[in-house]
Amino acid sequence: MNKLYLIIPLVLTLTFTGFYLNHQKEATAKAVWVQAEAAKAAAAIAAQKAEVEKQAREDADRRTAERVAEEKKKEDEKRAKWEAQSKAIADDTANYIAQTEKNAAEVKALEAKLKSLREQKDQAIQAGLDFDSEVEKARIAKRACELEIQRLVEMIARKNGTTLAPVAATP
Repeated sequence: MNKLYLIIPLVLTLTFTGFYLNHQKEATAKAVWVQAEAAKAAAAIAAQKAEVEKQAREDADRRTAERVAEEKKKEDEKRAKWEAQSKAIADDTANYIAQTEKNAAEVKALEAKLKSLREQKDQAIQAGLDFDSEVEKARIAKRACELEIQRLVEMIARKNGTTLAPVAATP
């Protein structure tokens, strides 16, 4: 029995080693296959990620180009609107300046006309005053003449000795 103690464990060890080596080969092959599959999956994921990144980059570039084009369009529209408004303001300014010059000339002409009309009015007023003065002088002279006539009539009446009632002057 002594030999059996040695042979049985040795046979079992050799069997176990055979199973172990066989399993080791299968496990290594499976690990290599799993690594290959993982590498394929990683490559597929990397390719998909690269494709997604490429699409995202293209989309971002496209959106950036669209945004830049839209901003440029808005800026051009804004500049065109500003230039149109500037031109309208310049035209209005030129029109208003021309109107101002025209109005200034009209004001000068009206002021000259007003001055001449005032001079005419002053002359008319002065002529009226002169006329009134002449009329008043004529009335005074008439009254003086009437008084002189009355005095003469009374003098003649005293000389002749008759008294006459005052003679009314004929108008």
